[in-house]
Amino acid sequence: MRRRPFGQSGLEVSVLGFGAMQAGDPRLPEAHVARLLNHALDLGITLVDTARSYGISEERIGRHLAHRRGEYLLSTKLGYGAAGIPDWTYESVVAGVDAACNRLQTDVIDIVHLHSCALELLEEGEVVRALEDCRDAGKLRFAAYSGDSAALRYAIASGAFASVQASVNLCDQEALRALREASDCGLGTIAKRPLAGQPWRARGSSQEPVHAEYARRFELLRTEPGFDADDMEALTLRFAAYSPGVDCAIVGGTDLHHLEQNVTAVSAGPLDKSRYEAIRAAFRKVGTGWQGLV
Repeated sequence: MRRRPFGQSGLEVSVLGFGAMQAGDPRLPEAHVARLLNHALDLGITLVDTARSYGISEERIGRHLAHRRGEYLLSTKLGYGAAGIPDWTYESVVAGVDAACNRLQTDVIDIVHLHSCALELLEEGEVVRALEDCRDAGKLRFAAYSGDSAALRYAIASGAFASVQASVNLCDQEALRALREASDCGLGTIAKRPLAGQPWRARGSSQEPVHAEYARRFELLRTEPGFDADDMEALTLRFAAYSPGVDCAIVGGTDLHHLEQNVTAVSAGPLDKSRYEAIRAAFRKVGTGWQGLV
């Protein structure tokens, strides 16, 4: 697995990270999740990303990967869901960090994101100050923001964050300029949703609003130059992982074989420059006015 510097943090990160949302589904057998998480590390993945809203994902990562804590960067997202505390307050962020450390069975979390909180909350500053105080207390290493559009741009310009996470895929390219700017400023960058919900597999059938929008966009884009491929998963993973400004692209799933295929895909390296530029040109042509999705 290729590795790259994670911004100016002094750390390196694998080109592909593991997004542990599906690993939090309680319907998945515990033994299977244990194999999945450990196999991700065995394949050379060095970043595992989760969130408070991902079911029992944090608990399972702690349960099954705590004994390998030195092998990977641990990333989570929070700001809500702290028992008895209003969401998106100073107190909810501090309590969320403490609870995440307990669930993840770690003394310090490498990267903690404010999870798509609104621009107004960033501007008010209380949730940002809470992350900074947790960092200063040694509970996290890097304060980060996960989101898109105006809030992402504000987070980068604020100077308050060492890392950002944003949506990047064939159907959602709005964040690429912001991520290049973030990278130029020394921030670590993570691309989420690189597969766009795989709209080439189940066109128009998704009930999830973001993936339904990606499916709509894909139908408009799919006849443009650069979008036709025998292996769409490999195309969009390589597009996201090697777009300028991206340090790591995170992809989830529950199938060990699919995980291996994803690693093989990104190991092939960047797309040919002409193919990459054709995809960018197609998006600019068809997607004028499209915005990133929270």
